[in-house]
Amino acid sequence: MHPRHFPPPHQPLEPPSLYSTPDPHHRTATPSPLAHAVTPVKSSRHTMMIQTPTQTRTQTPMQTQTPEYFYERFPNTRDRLLLRNHRNTDPAIWCCAIICLIFSILIILFGITTLIIFLVVKPKNPVFDTNHASLNVVYFDSPGNYNGDFTFIANFTNPNRKLNVRFEYAAVELCFANSVIANQSIRPFSQRQRETGVVKLHFVSSLVPLPSNHAMELKRQVLSNKVMYSVKGTFKVRVSFGLIHFSYWLHSRCELQMSSPPSGLLMARRCITKR
Repeated sequence: MHPRHFPPPHQPLEPPSLYSTPDPHHRTATPSPLAHAVTPVKSSRHTMMIQTPTQTRTQTPMQTQTPEYFYERFPNTRDRLLLRNHRNTDPAIWCCAIICLIFSILIILFGITTLIIFLVVKPKNPVFDTNHASLNVVYFDSPGNYNGDFTFIANFTNPNRKLNVRFEYAAVELCFANSVIANQSIRPFSQRQRETGVVKLHFVSSLVPLPSNHAMELKRQVLSNKVMYSVKGTFKVRVSFGLIHFSYWLHSRCELQMSSPPSGLLMARRCITKR
């Protein structure tokens, strides 16, 4: 009886070594573990190397990245301008800014205070008017030389209830057809609230030259017993409210209708006062 021969047991194939050198005639090769240890990753500006978990070396702690670090490594572009160090503001600039701010606040407060005062006090312009005038003399020495005598009673009224006014400058002119034939000045005077003052003005004209057409028109009005004169006033008024003072100019005009001299009386009037 012959003994039976069994085939040798199948032995498992030995796995390829990770460190084996690939066959130069074979197309495929087992990659080296160093190829997986470090994997390159591309970024927009730099290429950084990321270590895989298979790396067992102890990593060195990263250096703290300060603004100077980025400033030195960025090119001369907008990013570098944004990362550059900013200098401290000069204290003189801060002082100027604070002074300008305080000055602006004071101006705003003064404007608000003035507006409140105007809304509460409601200032009104003084009134220039008349209720009596007399034309005494009108004659001509020659065709163009005018002579006359005219009396005008001026009424100045302060209609304000809380404001005092002072007329620092006052000049009044007597005109015929927009030609000045006499003028008078008034001394400065003051008026309290709701006060009325009367000033008598005596206009005397002597040898005042008039255009020929104006002279002819005045003669015609004297003959018709209807002489038209006008009185113009220019005033500088100062208004006081406690410690607050302000000044402005006033312009007044009164149109007068007079009867013929020597007993010329005031027949009609119309007075306007405005700034």
